Amino acid sequence: MNRYPLWKYLVVLVALVIGLIYTLPNFYGEVPAVQVAPVRTTEKVDSALMGRVETVLAQAGIAAQGVSMSERSIKARFANTDTQLKAKDALQAVLGNGYTVALNLLPASPEWLSRLGALPMYLGLDLRGGVHFLMQVDMPKALEKAAERYQGDIRTLLREKKVRYGGIDRQGEAVTLRFSDAATRDEARQAIEATYPDLLLADSETAEGLWLTATLKETAKKQTQEYALQQNLTTLRNRVNELGVAEPVIQQQGVDRVVVQLPGVQDTAKAKEILGRTATLEVRMVDEEAMQDTARVQSATAGQVPFGDEIYYERNGQPVLVKKSVVLTGDYITDAQPGFDNNGQSAVHVNLDGRGARIFKNVTRENVGKRMAILLVEKGKTEVVTAPVIREEIGGGRVQITGMDSVEESKDVALLLRAGALAAPMEIVEERTVGPSLGADNIQKGFNSTLYGFAAIAVFMVIYYQGFGIVSVLALATNMFLLVALLSMLQATLTLPGIAGIALTLGMAIDANVIIAERIREELRNGNSPQAAIAAGYERAWDTILDSNVTTLIAGIALFWLGSGPVRGFAVTLCLGILTSMFSAVSVSRAMVNLTYGRAKRLTKVSI
Repeated sequence: MNRYPLWKYLVVLVALVIGLIYTLPNFYGEVPAVQVAPVRTTEKVDSALMGRVETVLAQAGIAAQGVSMSERSIKARFANTDTQLKAKDALQAVLGNGYTVALNLLPASPEWLSRLGALPMYLGLDLRGGVHFLMQVDMPKALEKAAERYQGDIRTLLREKKVRYGGIDRQGEAVTLRFSDAATRDEARQAIEATYPDLLLADSETAEGLWLTATLKETAKKQTQEYALQQNLTTLRNRVNELGVAEPVIQQQGVDRVVVQLPGVQDTAKAKEILGRTATLEVRMVDEEAMQDTARVQSATAGQVPFGDEIYYERNGQPVLVKKSVVLTGDYITDAQPGFDNNGQSAVHVNLDGRGARIFKNVTRENVGKRMAILLVEKGKTEVVTAPVIREEIGGGRVQITGMDSVEESKDVALLLRAGALAAPMEIVEERTVGPSLGADNIQKGFNSTLYGFAAIAVFMVIYYQGFGIVSVLALATNMFLLVALLSMLQATLTLPGIAGIALTLGMAIDANVIIAERIREELRNGNSPQAAIAAGYERAWDTILDSNVTTLIAGIALFWLGSGPVRGFAVTLCLGILTSMFSAVSVSRAMVNLTYGRAKRLTKVSI
């Protein structure tokens, strides 16, 4: 009657073992570390950089507890903060400004746990300290920039179609054109509608002449706004990488706002500088005559650069002599996406606005067979992204940059080309800084409140329900570490509202054990045998437990769906806590009761 089949015991055992493994990393804490990452996102992190870091530390006599490599950075662990600071100074002095050397905290978990994928929960801004910004995107400016591009495109289109117009102007988000007669206006309308289907055209007439007004359709406006927001998100993520923040939060809030949280960063001025910096793109012609003379190139690398030229280097270290005059800048780029050329090789497809398209067309027509260098200027440093040969005149504003070694490289270059500047202006509408001491105090208070609550519940259950109270306390403890394990497996970010959700789950979880114990007492008072009372108590309490938890789960899902930020953090822990409490209160406690009383042939009394 009160015996589980073997497979049920095994399920409970496996759940407990997995829960224990994934809970353990949260008890090891964190160790000081230094994170080294290239400033340029196109520069890869490889074993050579890792070797340089290890060599610098060894030469400085600094002992590291371990050096590891990830996709974006090299991380070295140290025994204490003094060693960490010495290592940072040593690495920055040798590696130079081409690398960001940032202080960090890394989990102190044993390596065997990390290999199993057992990682601690991330701590949110309110628990670890850091900087919080709420930034608002200027959507009207984004639409005005789109109208500006269309103004240039329409001007170019009508000139190519040889359609005469009296003037073209932009008023806010609308582009207006003036014509002398209706036939010419209709001709222009047909050309614009065929080329730019996203524009809504309207006719009007005044004493000054006939007018054609072009505005974005509602669907196109929404797409433009979404693109501006997503582009800004990409740009901000690209810039925040330099700060070396372990788990930055950069996410959309509403239709025109972005939340930026940088845990562990206390220097607000530095954070603002990084978020506000820009990267620009320049297109210049390569000095072919100078590049063909090896002696002149060698002299240029030694510091004797020919008059009218500048020397820069490609990512492979090859020097390139380019002319000082800038042909085109990144201000004319409207989009850049990775793709493939006609030969199936990785490439980047760049779209230019109307003016940029005209400039690029003229330059490529006049320089067929010559090399054109695309330069990226960031933080006062310039590098040659690529320097392809111009094969033919390129018109239409669509440029293909070939010579990429891989799909990953084309993605990186496309990101840099389109993420060099914000798609629309942003302003900080809210700013706050949380100190590390306040975060530590929040953790201590949250931990103490949960611990005291658990202790109070445990004392009450043991006094009131005796042996079954002990089972309930063990089931409650199981629920706690299963919840922590689940949050760790999902790599959730724990915040102060999340701790509140854990504390609430504690009180709700014991409710199921109280219902079961009271049902068993009731069955015993009705004269049932202890074995029958235990079986009936669990079976008849299940419906009540399920109803109460499902209704709370619905409320938690609604909070997660409709809420944001801290409310969502609370909802996540609440919902996951409900699921783990149902498992621990019913399955785990039943398994312990079955092992305690189920094998007794003649059970005459239970401790309840």
